[in-house]
Amino acid sequence: MMEIRQLIIVGVVLSLLIGVTAVFFASGDPDGLESTALFVQGEKTLTGESPEDGDAEAIGAGTFEYEAPMPDYTLGEDAGKPGEVLAVVAGIVIALIGVFAVAKAATAGKA
Repeated sequence: MMEIRQLIIVGVVLSLLIGVTAVFFASGDPDGLESTALFVQGEKTLTGESPEDGDAEAIGAGTFEYEAPMPDYTLGEDAGKPGEVLAVVAGIVIALIGVFAVAKAATAGKA
């Protein structure tokens, strides 16, 4: 039977492999959350048209501002695919650290 340490290592390696591979197959189109934010900001309509093409009143132009630390899983336009790979790896490592921190805090009094 596989030890827990080996299982964690296999899981991390698989997540890194899937994350890095996904960079090359990812779509450049906005996902649902990003599409909703664009709609709220008045930058697109529900049909995908730009606001200039339709009635500004019907678009629902509200205000929504947020700047992600690594928008669209990149380190900037200049970094290209290597920047996207680094952003995905950083995200996986940060998530892993978060999971281990929560697990350690949850089991702190049970030793």
